[in-house]
Amino acid sequence: MTQIGRHISASRKPDVLGVHSMDHFTLQVPDLAQARHFYESFGLRIEEKDGGLELYTKSHPHRWGRFVEGKQKKLLHVSFGAYADDMPRFASNLEKQGIARLDPPPGVASDGIWFRDPDGALIEIAVAEKSSPGEKAPAEFISAPSNVRAMPLRDQMPTATPRRLSHILLFATDIARAIDFYTRALGLRLSDEAGVVAFLHGVHGSDHHMIAFAQSHGTGLHHISWDIPSVQDIGVGAATMADCGYTRGWGFGRHVLGSNYFHYVRDPWGSYSEYSCDIDFIAADFDWQGLSHTPENGFYLWGPTPPEDFAHNYEA
Repeated sequence: MTQIGRHISASRKPDVLGVHSMDHFTLQVPDLAQARHFYESFGLRIEEKDGGLELYTKSHPHRWGRFVEGKQKKLLHVSFGAYADDMPRFASNLEKQGIARLDPPPGVASDGIWFRDPDGALIEIAVAEKSSPGEKAPAEFISAPSNVRAMPLRDQMPTATPRRLSHILLFATDIARAIDFYTRALGLRLSDEAGVVAFLHGVHGSDHHMIAFAQSHGTGLHHISWDIPSVQDIGVGAATMADCGYTRGWGFGRHVLGSNYFHYVRDPWGSYSEYSCDIDFIAADFDWQGLSHTPENGFYLWGPTPPEDFAHNYEA
């Protein structure tokens, strides 16, 4: 079994209803060729299928995302993975709460449960293998011994290779309402919130957040975060993306809530992909205390000043 397989092992909190993974997302973009160039440069593997693009990491067979072409960038839906024997309970729970079930979008083959959140974002709960980690993934901080050239030459620089999808951050018009809805409907738990941002984790073991929300006047996608093994890989990824023309972004830095090292690269449509290393992990058998913090504690511990439009919602 590979190392990544070992760290995406099964785990489950007994008798608790909750999704176990952020399974995949579907994003509409104006130009599939641009999307391919951006995400292949970022270190992901791209496959063409049914007129769209599918996103994979190079070390894992799971499909993390799909891109389809349309007039403007738009998050079409987010799919959460659940255990098969929990599906009837999810259906009953949604019915009791008066949340209307919907048909799958046209052209999407699915036997999952579809509905919309209070801002209208389309959500699916579907049976899937657990793709969120079952324990904290190792981070590599290796110091070379004496008399060894630690780094390759610049023209021999390796590519960054993300291991898996870590989380996504969506814009929401009401953070408190988003927390309430996603905890009631999907069984997620609050990790931390800081007024204009909130982070939710899965009860069956996950990173500090598998989904997060930032305050905005409308809905949309802010960023997609990818787990990467080391700070060195973050630097390599940032340098590679700059060489490919993607110089806009934010980093290198370290977050407060979640604690991960980060570098964000802006995509052609105003959202970001994040290289993330060493994020906090919450095990299935641990009851994490979700806390409220002041806004200055919800952003970053150290790093450069973020761009003025970093939190701007280009979808709204």
